[in-house]
Amino acid sequence: MPDFDIDQFKKTWQEQEVRPKYDSAEIEAMLNKSSRGYVKYILAISIAEFVVILGLNLYYLFMGDDSESVMNVLAKLGVENSADLEGKFNHLYFALKIISLAITALFVWRFYCNYTKIHVESNLKKLILQIIRFKKTVNLFIIANIVLMVVFMVVLGAFTLGILSQQRIELDHPTLIGFYVGFVITMLLSVVLIWIYYRIVYGIILKRLGKNLGELEKIDAQHS
Repeated sequence: MPDFDIDQFKKTWQEQEVRPKYDSAEIEAMLNKSSRGYVKYILAISIAEFVVILGLNLYYLFMGDDSESVMNVLAKLGVENSADLEGKFNHLYFALKIISLAITALFVWRFYCNYTKIHVESNLKKLILQIIRFKKTVNLFIIANIVLMVVFMVVLGAFTLGILSQQRIELDHPTLIGFYVGFVITMLLSVVLIWIYYRIVYGIILKRLGKNLGELEKIDAQHS
């Protein structure tokens, strides 16, 4: 994390017996440097996420078996396993992983473009606008991941129901209720975990970036 914190800076300045004189230009320069540092950290985190997702996908592609756990669930529902069924699931799951990678890569590129603009921007008003755009992009990235998880769960649920219908398997009432309840709980739990993760990893940085943005807007208002 960047070392500069506007709240701590103010507190330290107020507690000093001999207060150094910082003009608005010096404070603006420190805020600019700090803000660019926060943006850089978010860029680094997003790149790390992409590398981890790519690594896991490559591992399961060459070393693991994605279909085993899902096939076990289908078997418990009475589905008869076959090479054709596993092939359909693998194709579906591969497509979902490619979509996930593509969306993550897209936002990594957006973060990079925003970072380069903020990094070279010297005009205060334009810098403020760039930071606002960057925060919106981060929030959109978080929403996109949550929506993506919901879509994936719905697609896998629809795939399961389609296989049950194709093999003419009718679940008894308690089993059907258990399937839907388990599906909804799993989806909600996945969404909550994703939200908590991004709230912790990105939320802290965005909060500090927001404080810097507020101070920069105050300085801009004074100059207007």
